[in-house]
Amino acid sequence: MNYRRFGRTDWQVSEIGYGMWGMAGWKASDDEQSAKSLDLAVENGVNFFDTAWGYGEGHSEELLGDLVKRHPSKKLYTASKIPPKNFQWPAKPEYAFEDSYPTDHIMEYTHKTLKNLGLEQIDLMQFHTWDDTWSEREEWQRTVEDLKKSGKVAAMGISMNRWEPENGILALETGLLDAVQVIYNIFDQAPEDKLFPLCEKLDIGVIARVPFDEGTLTGNLTKETTFPEGDWRGTYFVPENLNSSVEHADALRPLIPEGMTMAEMALRFILENKHVGTTIPGMRKQRNVLANSATSDGKSLPKELIKELKKHRWDRVPTSWSQ
Repeated sequence: MNYRRFGRTDWQVSEIGYGMWGMAGWKASDDEQSAKSLDLAVENGVNFFDTAWGYGEGHSEELLGDLVKRHPSKKLYTASKIPPKNFQWPAKPEYAFEDSYPTDHIMEYTHKTLKNLGLEQIDLMQFHTWDDTWSEREEWQRTVEDLKKSGKVAAMGISMNRWEPENGILALETGLLDAVQVIYNIFDQAPEDKLFPLCEKLDIGVIARVPFDEGTLTGNLTKETTFPEGDWRGTYFVPENLNSSVEHADALRPLIPEGMTMAEMALRFILENKHVGTTIPGMRKQRNVLANSATSDGKSLPKELIKELKKHRWDRVPTSWSQ
């Protein structure tokens, strides 16, 4: 496993991190399977774990807390997210700041997260949604400062809304945020335009989320794919999105190098970007832990392949189903 400096925190984080949504927020979650996969990730050098209170109303956080307890001799970086007070994802321009992140709500859910983790301090706390109309509000700014001074939070960040990689730049420019989490993958290359250069300038750590485009870039979806009742992906991959996503994935197949999967190519594409501190694929099963962590071997994709993959940028805008 290779490690990268995570902005001004100076943390050395594994370039392959661990996204824990699937630990509690999807169907077929299994705590025993989750624990084995998490332990295997630690054994393979993963040291950055991203969860949220919204993943199973704290259950995923509890699983992370248990993992930290099982590995007391290793520094595992814990990251979680405060849900908006109105529990609506993503943030929309019409949502008032008071309905999203008032001070009492931020404090309440920070304490809930710490209790779930069984820790006195979390390494990185993030706002789970964001809209830049809130950026100049002193209330959240003072609360962030207070959380850091109290020692409850070591660093603070925001998670960008889907397909809005610039809706958060004003917040980052306040200088109060240490990290940003944004969708970045072969299709979603828009963060390269303005967000990544700003993060380099301000020394902000970057977390690349949704590396497989919710599964499209694993190459396993077809236009006939269905999901179990209650599975979030069923509401995301509506026919309009599923069909288009599969077509975009199929266009990539001729580019996959011999002996490589589409998922491996997708991760290696992300790791080519020097601005990315870590990427956080979801890994419920042990075979996925082994496959994903193995991509951190220092080997680069051929330059011509990277050039071709750049052509597969797919700019999208939020819709009713994009959530």
